[in-house]
Amino acid sequence: MFVYSLPLFFSQVGLASPLELLIMVMALFGMLLISAGDTNEINKTQSKASYLFAAWMGQARLVWVFWPFFIILNASLYTADTLVKMGLLTVSSWDDVHLMLLLPIVWWITAIWRCAANTQFKVFAAGARLVTFAVLFEYALKLLLRIEYPRLFFGCEELLLDYGSCF
Repeated sequence: MFVYSLPLFFSQVGLASPLELLIMVMALFGMLLISAGDTNEINKTQSKASYLFAAWMGQARLVWVFWPFFIILNASLYTADTLVKMGLLTVSSWDDVHLMLLLPIVWWITAIWRCAANTQFKVFAAGARLVTFAVLFEYALKLLLRIEYPRLFFGCEELLLDYGSCF
């Protein structure tokens, strides 16, 4: 996350400075830490068939809900952005990748918020919830770059077939 989009946000878009964004993130983390309720560690193991349902219902451990999808999501976003920067992925294909990831992200955010109590420390629950806000911010930032500043992110001179998407 934020490998290509955040530098463009600070250098070209300029809606906020790095210090302002850091202050907002720390304030949000503080609010999430204060609002995190009691935590209880779940020690029972789930079968693989019921993993998705257990995570959706908030009955899985936070670590098993957070990390697998976080790694897959970041690898997917980084790969799509790198392919766009290299000119190997068109603008509409980049849109398709983000649209395909949208429903799993909704599932993941819901599962994180429901499973946040299933950890040892409140800091982990607040951190996981903060990352869900970061994913939503990343998507909003990519949407802003896609709609308002496509020439900054996409190599529009190299995309002959999809040149109309750069306007």
